[in-house]
Amino acid sequence: MSIQPDSPILFDIPEGVPSDADFLERLGHEVLVCHGPGAMTLCPILTGEGCPIVEGAHGIVFQLNLDSSQHRAILARYKEVLREDVPIWVVARQEQATRYTDLLAGVKVLTHSPFVGDLDGLAAEVEAADRT
Repeated sequence: MSIQPDSPILFDIPEGVPSDADFLERLGHEVLVCHGPGAMTLCPILTGEGCPIVEGAHGIVFQLNLDSSQHRAILARYKEVLREDVPIWVVARQEQATRYTDLLAGVKVLTHSPFVGDLDGLAAEVEAADRT
């Protein structure tokens, strides 16, 4: 099976938050990182400009703060623009998972930072979607 290097896995993570994204790279997946919009900046996916990185992603790990209305809007937009078979994994605190149940419907929710075992599962989901 070949992994398409032009279809990255996107990590939406706050600046300075560590990840095991290099594990996915060792499996042959391209990994891109977005730290979210800066202060007083609206994310291009919300302005109508779109985001080619998101639109080409074959998987997303979303670790931005769900208590931010802009971050919730970004996640909602991802769910609207991405193909249904693109796995979206959201890292949320337990109380956020409860509070934002409707927004989190249809995505995988982790209440811990993803580690290698989780990312191996994500890689398997991405590869399965690539085969279909």
